[in-house]
Amino acid sequence: MSRRVQVKICGVRSAEAVAAAAEAGAEFVGLVFFPTSPRAVTAAQAASLAAARSSGGPALVGLFVDPTDEELTSVLSSVPLDWLQLHGRERPERVAAVRARFGLPVLKAVGVETRAEAEEAVAAYAPVADALLFDAKPAPGATRPGGNAVAIDASCLAGLSCPLPWLLAGGLTPGTVAEAIRLSGAPGVDVSSGVERALGDKDAGLIRAFVAAARAV
Repeated sequence: MSRRVQVKICGVRSAEAVAAAAEAGAEFVGLVFFPTSPRAVTAAQAASLAAARSSGGPALVGLFVDPTDEELTSVLSSVPLDWLQLHGRERPERVAAVRARFGLPVLKAVGVETRAEAEEAVAAYAPVADALLFDAKPAPGATRPGGNAVAIDASCLAGLSCPLPWLLAGGLTPGTVAEAIRLSGAPGVDVSSGVERALGDKDAGLIRAFVAAARAV
């Protein structure tokens, strides 16, 4: 029996992009709460996007980078997030604390270059998170921990033993996602820059093409 690869469209900033992700069948939509990102949204903007989401649409994932409890509380007071994505340097004990305090599933993102780094991440975070995201490690001097269009070496994750659901990210596009899934065996994929017509501006056609390519594997 074939498996259905899950898809997350991250860095969404418009109702049109949310609708395109829903129509294409993506399981998750990511909202970025990291102010220096070109894809960042405010809590008010995110609340508007959440309100525009149709019933039964993609789960809303809030992406945070080393957030304080106060920052998380502020966003959650007005935005009905379904998942919290921690994309910074959060240690396992911090991931566990966030999960316990806010009662939402946590997706922990980790930048990796090698199989050993991926295995270390699984050992550290599988006991405390609900899912993992393996992203390309940012280049030295990068101002963002992800969303840099840096391609990941998908082959380093082939046959990875992970007790949690996990997503592959890092420079994926409609033209490369199928091969990346084949190389890695990833049960899910995450895309941001690969479905944009310009920095931070999602393209509905590219979103549809990306989801279709992932589903065709």
